[in-house]
Amino acid sequence: MHFLDQAKIYLRSGSGGPGAVSFRREKYIAFGGPDGGNGGRGGDVVFEAVEGLNTLIDFRYTQHFKAPGGKGGAGKQLTGAGGKDLVVKVPVGTQVLTEDKEVVLADFTKVGQTKTLLTGGQGGRGNLSYKSSTNRAPRQHQPGEPGEEMWVWLRLKLIADAGLLGMPNAGKSTFLNLVSNAKTKVGDYPFTTLHPKLGVVEHKGRDFVMADIPGLIAGAAEGAGIGDRFLGHVERCQVLLHLVDGTGEDPVAAWKTVREELGDYGAGLADKPEIIALNKVDILGPELTEAIADELAEASGSAVLPLSGATGEGLEAVLDRLIGLIDAPADPVDDEALSGDDQWSPLS
Repeated sequence: MHFLDQAKIYLRSGSGGPGAVSFRREKYIAFGGPDGGNGGRGGDVVFEAVEGLNTLIDFRYTQHFKAPGGKGGAGKQLTGAGGKDLVVKVPVGTQVLTEDKEVVLADFTKVGQTKTLLTGGQGGRGNLSYKSSTNRAPRQHQPGEPGEEMWVWLRLKLIADAGLLGMPNAGKSTFLNLVSNAKTKVGDYPFTTLHPKLGVVEHKGRDFVMADIPGLIAGAAEGAGIGDRFLGHVERCQVLLHLVDGTGEDPVAAWKTVREELGDYGAGLADKPEIIALNKVDILGPELTEAIADELAEASGSAVLPLSGATGEGLEAVLDRLIGLIDAPADPVDDEALSGDDQWSPLS
């Protein structure tokens, strides 16, 4: 199934049914009075968050959603049937925005959450409702009220406990494949991952969901490489795992670039707990790993965990730290409390 995290769709609620003009006509009743019923109410447009969906791809092929209108009234004081509500099912994490993307109309964060976005038109009055002491045989009636209509944008922000960040080719897909049930494409070139991926990680009896977004580049917060859309997928994460490629030209500059993009994007991303992992230490060797980790620790003021997504070195320490922050996001683990393999300590 292809991944799609944005879609523009047209919505229209049902129009109300018209009221009826009718008069009672029965044997032995020469002058029956008005008995035209009211029209039925139009159907609403209702959004519902459901399980089992993690993409908006269906909205690429079906873009117009129209609720049925109400039926017209009839004689014998019969009210027309109301139009059935149209239920639009979306993945958990979906936001509904106005056409200009300026206003969030609905934000679905839980399974079963519903929101009526457009209300159906009221049914028209039949001639029975116009009867009075001075108007005994009215022929007036009302057409039903028209339904509402609008274009909206759907934007999906994946729901995950942890978000995986880094520059292109930092080894995020390799790491996600190693620790979870995800099967993400891996390649020795930048931008191997083109769409966000989710994986369920199991560690020491604890399960959590991790989101891997495509690599970030300078200007991502402004949309470079459609990075602004990618960053939206980690807005709801409790903790960020920042992988830094130790074999890159300047690992410290790479870490700073991603941090700057988090700050420029806003939405509290820069304030989320962050775990820094120096990846590909199997290639670097102990001495070079230690030197680069020292520089990163000095620049970030945080612990730096050595990691190899290829061999699994340092994996347990990273997962332990992730679970600690997910389970207690308001009380992060103190960097100074880490020791041994849990933290790379600068040379004394």
